[in-house]
Amino acid sequence: MSSALFYLFAAVLLFAGFRVITARSTVHAALYLVLAFANAACLWMLLQAEFLAIALVLVYVGAVMVLFLFVVMMLDVDADAVRQGFWKHFPLAGFIGALIALEMALVLMGGFRLREPAPPDPRLAELGNSKLLGIEIYTNYLYPLQVAAVLLLVAIIAAIALTLRRRKDTRYVAVSDQLRVKKADRLRLVKMRATVDAPSAAAEGKEGAA
Repeated sequence: MSSALFYLFAAVLLFAGFRVITARSTVHAALYLVLAFANAACLWMLLQAEFLAIALVLVYVGAVMVLFLFVVMMLDVDADAVRQGFWKHFPLAGFIGALIALEMALVLMGGFRLREPAPPDPRLAELGNSKLLGIEIYTNYLYPLQVAAVLLLVAIIAAIALTLRRRKDTRYVAVSDQLRVKKADRLRLVKMRATVDAPSAAAEGKEGAA
């Protein structure tokens, strides 16, 4: 049963990942990415990595993807303009992608070799997955964690810089002008004479008949 679920989730994950890069609409691509994250979380559950599965759903699906959709709708990216010259650059992009895949395969190939499992430590089994993961990250992988934090900071700054670009249909408000504003610049009192409309002939006829 678990093997059938694994192949099912893996197939849906591959399909969703393929649709992320082939969908014409950026919103559809983001929704396919949500589907890919959800199936990846199911795979983590099958591998008994509950913490990673919950983190993938809460952090990526619940927060990052909402931010992606917000940025996509706010930037209003012209998909047709982005696709221009796709086939022109496809050979170089395919070569770079194949090179990256080959390098990752060479690095990760050692992890697929079968080894004798180390005897489990009964003291570690009592800590739980979350605490063991925290100890591993903040001891052996503290430097990569700090590098990832810096990369996320750079990504946030880049997203803010993209939204602040000048466009014709964008209105900007200067904070300095708002702070220097005075009542006399925004409000003007005008005195006007009261005007009374003359009664119409139909209204006079009705009053005479009454």
